Amino acid sequence: MSSTQQKTITGGVYLVLNPAMDTSELLHKLKQALDGSVDVLQIWNNWPDDITPKEKQKMVQQLLEVAKPYDVPVLINDEWELLAETQLDGVHFDKIPDNLKEIRQKLDRDFLIGITCGNDLQVIRRGEALGADYFSFCAMFPSSSVDDCEIVRPDTVQKAREITEKPLFVSGGITPENLPKLENLDIEGVAVISGILSADDPRQASLDYHQALKNLN
Repeated sequence: MSSTQQKTITGGVYLVLNPAMDTSELLHKLKQALDGSVDVLQIWNNWPDDITPKEKQKMVQQLLEVAKPYDVPVLINDEWELLAETQLDGVHFDKIPDNLKEIRQKLDRDFLIGITCGNDLQVIRRGEALGADYFSFCAMFPSSSVDDCEIVRPDTVQKAREITEKPLFVSGGITPENLPKLENLDIEGVAVISGILSADDPRQASLDYHQALKNLN
C-alpha cells in the first residue's frame, strides 16, 4: 500500500454530484457549494447513457480539479476501477463487494471506503470488520433521487452507534428544515443531492445544511 497522505472523513455536509447534469452547470454549482460549506464529495454513478470510458474519466478529472483547492475527499460511487486511473480519494459502495480484498490488492494504494446502509445492521457489522471509513443511511425521508432506498427507522441509526464509532451520515429527502427531526440521533453528517445542486444559490444552501447540522450538536 502507498504511504501517501490520505484524507479523512469525520462528518459534515456530504454532497453527492449528479454527472447526468449539464457538465458546465455541474462544475459551476460545485464551485459555489464548495465556497459555502462542503466536507465530502461523491460522484454518483448516474452517468449519461452515451458516455464513453474516456469521457467518464475526463469528467472525473474536471470535478477533481474544481475540488482540489478545497482539500475535500472525493469518492466515486461503486466504480472503484476509476481509482486506478485518477486521483480519487475513495469509493462509496451501495453494497459491500464480496471481492473487497481483491479490489484492495488491485489498486495497491490507500483509499477511503463508504457504505450505504438501510435497516439491516449486519451491513454495519460487516463494514466495520472490513475497515469501512463511514456509513450512510438511505433514506431517512422519501426522496425522488433515492427512490430505490428503504425508509430507515430512527432506532436503526441508534443501534448502529452501539456497533461502530465511525462517522454516520443520513440521507434521503433531508432539508435544513426537517433535519431537526433527527436531533435524537447520534450522527456526524448529512448527504445531499438536489437540496444543494437544484438550489438557486448552492453556496447558501450548503451553509444552511451546515448550520442545521451544527444545531443538532
